[in-house]
Amino acid sequence: MLSSKQKQKLKSLAHSLKPVVHVGKNGLEPSVSKAVARELLAHELIKIKMLDTCETTKQEAAARLAGAAQAELVTVIGRTIILYKEHPLEPQIKL
Repeated sequence: MLSSKQKQKLKSLAHSLKPVVHVGKNGLEPSVSKAVARELLAHELIKIKMLDTCETTKQEAAARLAGAAQAELVTVIGRTIILYKEHPLEPQIKL
């Protein structure tokens, strides 16, 4: 569980990031969950963009994606979800 100070630091780090996963009209397919897990392993901190065509609510999508990837939900801003998962062997972000 992340503290509020840790979340604030992660939000500031995520500010300059571009979304690496986009969720569109097909919603939360297994391929989206796999992409999120792969990107979290590579980057630790990622942005996910919910497109207008996605029928899933952003809160539901954030909870499901975080749960599937065993990641921490940092925040949901507009249609952007920010997730964090510490790398198991070589963490790059110090909290």
